[in-house]
Order: sequence, then structure tokens, then C-alpha cells
Amino acid sequence: LVDEFMNAVRYRWPKVLVQFEDFDSSVAQRLLDKYRHTHLCFNDDIQGTGATSLAGLLGALRAKGEDVNTLGDQRILIAGAGSAGIGISQVLYQAMLEQGYSEKQAKDAFFVVDQHGLLGKERMHKLNPEQQAFARDEDNELPLIEVVKKYKPTILLGVTAVGGIFDEALVREMASHVERPIIFPLSNPTTKAECTAEQAFEWTDGKCIFASGSPFDPVEMEDGRIFSTSQCNNMYVFPGLGLGASLCGAKRVTDRMLYVAAKALAECLSPDDATKGRVFPHISKIRSVSHAVAVAVIEEAMSNGLNTRISAEEARNLSDFVRRKMYYPEYVPLVEKRTITI
Repeated sequence: LVDEFMNAVRYRWPKVLVQFEDFDSSVAQRLLDKYRHTHLCFNDDIQGTGATSLAGLLGALRAKGEDVNTLGDQRILIAGAGSAGIGISQVLYQAMLEQGYSEKQAKDAFFVVDQHGLLGKERMHKLNPEQQAFARDEDNELPLIEVVKKYKPTILLGVTAVGGIFDEALVREMASHVERPIIFPLSNPTTKAECTAEQAFEWTDGKCIFASGSPFDPVEMEDGRIFSTSQCNNMYVFPGLGLGASLCGAKRVTDRMLYVAAKALAECLSPDDATKGRVFPHISKIRSVSHAVAVAVIEEAMSNGLNTRISAEEARNLSDFVRRKMYYPEYVPLVEKRTITI
């Protein structure tokens, strides 16, 4: 059925961009791998989530006063090994390679945990190929809290859809080893968030850098400190990624396009946003963010010969070209408004 659709839609619209959304974890990566080199397509749950998370982590490193190019020096614990968790791992791994880390250095930064515990090579026969890439040599099925105790992660990401799995003991244990832990409970809705913003700030004494998949209000501590929260939502990436790939008629969506999209998003974070504890721009800036992401994607496509539509004249002022092509949802009324007096 998917084959029939992909062939039919490309036959009807040869330059169409297909966005995969909400496919089951058991088939999502397989379908993406099957079509990504022959069709213009991407999977938002895998690639969009990964790129958005990467941008948030770059912003978090900046908030800590660390070099954003030290991603491979972090210890990254990802709770959840489905399509979102592995998709985030893949995008972060590619980013580390872009920053100059070796494959081994990059792989050693990851600790991916599923419902059974840490992914280890002792159960390779039970893991899919994408999970196998992040299986560690030892400590197979080590419980989540024990991974925190032993490996002292600097970054904790949650994509489990299990509400409250980042409990007080786990968060306090992480905070006891890391001065400013980065905590991203990315599951939504709010009832499935691994922890709340209030819990994360309370259990780390306000020292954590926080972003979530669900929206949370700012947190006021007992001592009067107020912390802003950020929502790590794919809306920051996929509209600009799709716009850029469509406008330039990209031959395919590459891993490096995701990397430059994430960098463009991270660079949209203003100093004022950073001082308020945000790791993503305010939602009111979403149109300018999408514009920046689209420009970055087109520039990447052009530099690698994947552009089929942008002319030399249009490329000379790419920013204005993209802005002119953006859609504005403004409609004239369909029914004339009349004032009736009796």
C-alpha cells in the first residue's frame, strides 16, 4: 500500500515532498530507509524530533557557558529506544561527526535505555539494526537509575511516554554528579511527561536546564526565583525543512540538512531568551525561525548539487526569495458582513 502511494503521488507530482508522520516504531525506520534515497521525503518523528532536540541541546550547552561543539564530550542518557529515541540518537551522532569526533568517540557518548534497561550487545538478536548501533559492550539491561549512578550523565532525554519515570530519586542522583544537568522530558501530552518542569527545578534546586515536549508554565521557587520553560516541539523544524526542500526541488533530504536546520534554529535563540533560561526561541518568532531553517536547508542543497529549482539570480538574494514564497494564512471573508437595523 505504501509502495503504491509513493509511486502514485510522485507520478502525479514529480517534485512532491512526502512527510511521514506517526508510523509505528516497528516500520518507521524501515520505510524511511527504503524511500529516502529515491523520493524527496523525511520522517518527522525520527528526523524532525532529532533535529529539534539537537537544536535544544546546542542552546542548553550555550546556556551552561560551554562550547556548542563539545557535544561528543557529553554523557547522553536517552530513556526510550523507539523511533523517536533512536532518531534523536542518530541525529546527535551525525552532529558529533560533523564536529570532528570519531565514530567511536561519538558512539561512546550514548546510553540508550528501553523498558528492559540499557541496550547491550548481549541481546543484539532482540534489537533492530538501528538499536544495535547504540548497544554498549557491557551492562546489558542495567536499570535506568543504575545507569545514572554508574555513568553520571550530563544530559537526560525522555521519549518513553511513561509519565513520572524521571522520579525524585533519579533526578537528584543525576544532579549530585552534574552541576547543571540538562533534562528534556519530551513525551506528550502532559500526563505522559517523564517529569514536570516544577519537579525538575525543585529536585535540582533550580540548577537544571529544562525543555519539554509538553507545555509547562514558568516555575517559581520558594525563594522567589522564576524559571522560564521551553517546549521542544518539532514545529520549530519541519515547516522550514519542508519549505526549503520544496522550494529548491531538493533531490533528497540528507542528514546534513537536518544538522544545518538544527544549527539555524539554535542560532535564532536571542541573548534575552538565553538569560531567561530558554533553549528555544519564543513561539512568537516561529515564522522567522522557519525562514532561517529554510534558507539553511536550501544553501546546503545548493552546496552539494541537490538543488534543481533555484536559479543563480534567485540564489543571489536567497533570504528575500524564501520570504516571498512563504505562505500567509490570511483569508478574505466568504460572507459579506452586514449591519442590519430594525
